[in-house]
Amino acid sequence: MPEVADVDESWPVVGRSYPYDGDGWVVKLRADQVQRPGHPEEAPFKRLAVEHPGAAIVLALDDQDRALCLWQYRHAVGKRLVQLPAGLLDVAGEDPLDVAKRELVEEAGYEAAEWTRLPAMYSSPGISQETAHYFLARGLTEVGRGDFEPVHEEAEMELGWVPLAELQEAVTAGQLTDAHLAVAVLLAGSRLAPSQRRGADH
Repeated sequence: MPEVADVDESWPVVGRSYPYDGDGWVVKLRADQVQRPGHPEEAPFKRLAVEHPGAAIVLALDDQDRALCLWQYRHAVGKRLVQLPAGLLDVAGEDPLDVAKRELVEEAGYEAAEWTRLPAMYSSPGISQETAHYFLARGLTEVGRGDFEPVHEEAEMELGWVPLAELQEAVTAGQLTDAHLAVAVLLAGSRLAPSQRRGADH
């Protein structure tokens, strides 16, 4: 059995085009003609890939282990989802932690004194190389959104505090279906033993 670990590997690409070049946005749709290694007799096959800069997702917990959540409409799925503060890495070379800090202020109006990097994950590797960078934020202070003016879906967002244990139960019960929220909650929950949780004595 192979080692239980991801490994770098790249198959030859013999042709490439962009059916959608982003139209001024950071996301593009790429079409590659891929050759299976060691089989030159086989015809190349087509694979579509969404070029995506990645995202930073913030699980912000207060002293009672309540998570700061956003209720936001998502047009692609036709639902208002419970999500976490998050944003694209749309500035070249920007550290995901800096993106996480910015998004926590802009979307929720909070700063955090303590930041923990959780494992990064590919969101949907069958179609995109998007990497989701997860962070646990603690020591929260409300600072307001500054001069940030939300528009479109963000203008309709609602904020609220949900106990981490309740989020975990809702995720495993299938009540909450946003993958980024689920991953962040489960990663953080596995690291926060009851004795480590600040609300354990409350």
